[in-house]
Amino acid sequence: MENKTIWTRMMNIDRRIIYVIVAIVMILPIIFPFNLPMRVSKRTTQALFDAIDNFPSENGVFLISADLSPQDQPELYPMLVSWIRHCFHRDIKVLVMCLYPTSLGLAEQALNQVATEFNNRASTGIGRRVVYGEDFVFLGYKPPPIVPILGLGENIYEVYPRDFYGNDLRTLPMMVSKRIKSYRDMDMIGSIAANSLPITYVAYAQARFGIRVTGGVTAVSVADFYPYLDSGQLTGMLEGMKGAAEYEQLIVEKFPEDNGRRMATEGMSAQSSTHIAIILMILLGNVCYFMQRRHEKRGI
Repeated sequence: MENKTIWTRMMNIDRRIIYVIVAIVMILPIIFPFNLPMRVSKRTTQALFDAIDNFPSENGVFLISADLSPQDQPELYPMLVSWIRHCFHRDIKVLVMCLYPTSLGLAEQALNQVATEFNNRASTGIGRRVVYGEDFVFLGYKPPPIVPILGLGENIYEVYPRDFYGNDLRTLPMMVSKRIKSYRDMDMIGSIAANSLPITYVAYAQARFGIRVTGGVTAVSVADFYPYLDSGQLTGMLEGMKGAAEYEQLIVEKFPEDNGRRMATEGMSAQSSTHIAIILMILLGNVCYFMQRRHEKRGI
């Protein structure tokens, strides 16, 4: 029987061992998260953070169109949470709507999660409490998508006479005190989606009513949005999990008291570790291949 060299044995290693290695490398950073150094993109993440940070204090209104779904939750959900955190820190009023019914649960979960974080800190004397109807409102879902996109430019109460919980929108303190009636009374729309919805907001809401638009999109679709970013039609943008992690970093730097879970940062640790492991295994496989060829040529 031909004696196998160490290079041959390594190239023929059981693939199940590789799967186990990848699983361990992926799981360990989730159990024991660590922070990787990140360079924040000035063109996208920093531009968006600065735009929201420059909203008029206590008068700003940010409309978030949360159109994520469970399959893209790892990338998009941390973006939604970070936007809400940033607004609450700066006392910017938040309106959240959904264009698809599958997004309702995640949008409500994000609002409740961040509100609980702030109220728990407030109970210890750090920061302020946030109250539904005064600091944020969940509009819910109204089909088809083009109806709320255009309708909010004319009259929000005709599109959403009641909020997601059945409250009369005209009676909510935030809507009354800020006199929110249409896009004219808002500072920006943020569209979080795995499809081209941010471009739809640019085409219909921005082009017709002049409101600024930003987006949070999955990494695989980022290239489609660069022309709108370069033209200034998008005010910054969050690019996949990396963009969400960058935004989390900016929030912690600006508001050190924020102790909320940094989900995108944790995800980047696992993702980066897995990528490094795969690259090393590819390099090792190539080294083994060329060493085996060298061994065969020498006839050893």
